[in-house]
Amino acid sequence: MNNPIEQSTQTFEQLKQTDAQGHEFWSARDLAKALDYKDFRNFVKVVNKAKEACQASGYQLSDHVVEVNDMIKTGKGASRELPSYTLSRYACYLIVQNGDPSKPIIAAGQTYFAIQARRQELQNDSDFGQLKEDEKRLFLRNELKTHNKQLVEAAAQAGVATHFDFAIFQNHGYKGLYGGLDAKAIHKKKELKKSQKILDHMGSTELAANLFRATQAEEKLKRDQQTLEQPMGKQQANQIHHKVGSTVREAIESIGGTMPEALPTPEKSVATLGKEKTKLEVKDE
Repeated sequence: MNNPIEQSTQTFEQLKQTDAQGHEFWSARDLAKALDYKDFRNFVKVVNKAKEACQASGYQLSDHVVEVNDMIKTGKGASRELPSYTLSRYACYLIVQNGDPSKPIIAAGQTYFAIQARRQELQNDSDFGQLKEDEKRLFLRNELKTHNKQLVEAAAQAGVATHFDFAIFQNHGYKGLYGGLDAKAIHKKKELKKSQKILDHMGSTELAANLFRATQAEEKLKRDQQTLEQPMGKQQANQIHHKVGSTVREAIESIGGTMPEALPTPEKSVATLGKEKTKLEVKDE
């Protein structure tokens, strides 16, 4: 049976249509059914939020959302026209991001679009693509440092107050991504010394998975807190981080990737690579 991410990917691409000019589009009524919205009126509310987000981003709304009438079969071979929209891929992305995350297909769709966006970013960044493995590790480790700071801030807003609380919060994310392994277990599996940090002993693929976990956990914490009537609390924040880690793991599995705990541990740490790079730069000067 397909996992939710595979299901959302296949369903979304299957719903794609093409107009006479060869432009891709999606029917709002088709998408509403796929996203488990029984009442189209509730889906229209999500479309309206997406329209606001589109305009706020500076895009021409008419390029992404167009009001139309769809012919809908009503039974006994009859059909009638009902109001709908044609949607661009970007509009679909905005709709999924503004949808109800308690629906499994919405949560999977949010992950699918995030993966697609990240993949496109890396494809567009030719400089990153040309980096050697050690250079990628340095780049990604620095990115992770930055986003971990932002994750700390988002977690603090959710009630993760102390260093001890944050250590527990981080372990929930690791357990989700690493199939139940916490930081201590990952450290042991990598056969590292007590003073060595696990993030400094990851290859670029493993660092990228952890960067994705951190950025998506930060975004979900912020997004979910906006919808709550009262403070989130550290227990719920921990659950969110675990869920994000698990979803990233499912994404890796769905594309046939290697699980992070099975990836090789590089011989040199990122810290060592950084020192070697600094020495070379000083020597060149």
